[in-house]
Amino acid sequence: MGLKDKFDKYFRDSYFQKYGDRITSTAGTVISIKTEEKNYIILNKLIVNMIIKPDAGRGAVKCRYKKNRWFKKPDFIPVNKGHKVMIMGLKGVKGKKDSEIIQVQNILNLTTKRDLIPIDHSQIKKARQSATRMRQR
Repeated sequence: MGLKDKFDKYFRDSYFQKYGDRITSTAGTVISIKTEEKNYIILNKLIVNMIIKPDAGRGAVKCRYKKNRWFKKPDFIPVNKGHKVMIMGLKGVKGKKDSEIIQVQNILNLTTKRDLIPIDHSQIKKARQSATRMRQR
């Protein structure tokens, strides 16, 4: 195990220790999306609020993506109403005012096959296939 692997393992373990009970994901259709861009001289802010209707279950899920960046505009993938998306993020802290809103870490747009942070899609397909098999039993 090299030095880089040790650092990766250390940061991964500390991240799971801090946020492990809050990590969540949801998949569904985008019902509403609202994008706000604010510029303060050298600071650029991007806030995206989405409402998603999950494939499984009732109700809707609120999601928020916030990004601050110096000098350049923050990047975001094109997402429109009606697109199928998969959201990976953190649930809000219980007891706070935004506890039901998911803080978005990554978005996979399954309609246009684009993602905010590139990942290996073959792992997602395998997980979906195994979940489908479990439901059929």
